[in-house]
Amino acid sequence: MADLVRFGVAMERALLDQFDGLVTRRRYENRSEALRDLVRRELAEDGWEQGGDAVCTITLVYDHHVRELTERLNEIQHDHGELIISTLHVHLDHDHCLEVIAARGPAERLKAMADRLTGTRGVLRGDVVAAIAPQGRAPAHSH
Repeated sequence: MADLVRFGVAMERALLDQFDGLVTRRRYENRSEALRDLVRRELAEDGWEQGGDAVCTITLVYDHHVRELTERLNEIQHDHGELIISTLHVHLDHDHCLEVIAARGPAERLKAMADRLTGTRGVLRGDVVAAIAPQGRAPAHSH
């Protein structure tokens, strides 16, 4: 690990006990690794809110029998084709589909696309998992 810095943290015993329970349940090697993970998660969330270059997955569960839903979802994705890296489509049962869309671009544009997709009539569940894009050159991809 590069350039570790030690620092002290003070917290109430009850909060520390809860944190130690989390460390145990998630099987972290130690408190430091758990704390680093929490900090990374919060920084990613803050970066997403601040609007930087981001990556995300948009997960949709929908009833494919809803009239013209598949066409609307495809149209939205085509409208944002430059953001989409890949999609995965799974048939869950006779009526329902799961779609996972991996995307990269400015957070504001990703949020707008995600809002359109998750807000489309017939989408039963829509979730977004986002993070600030790692620094460096974005990989080339085709659609």
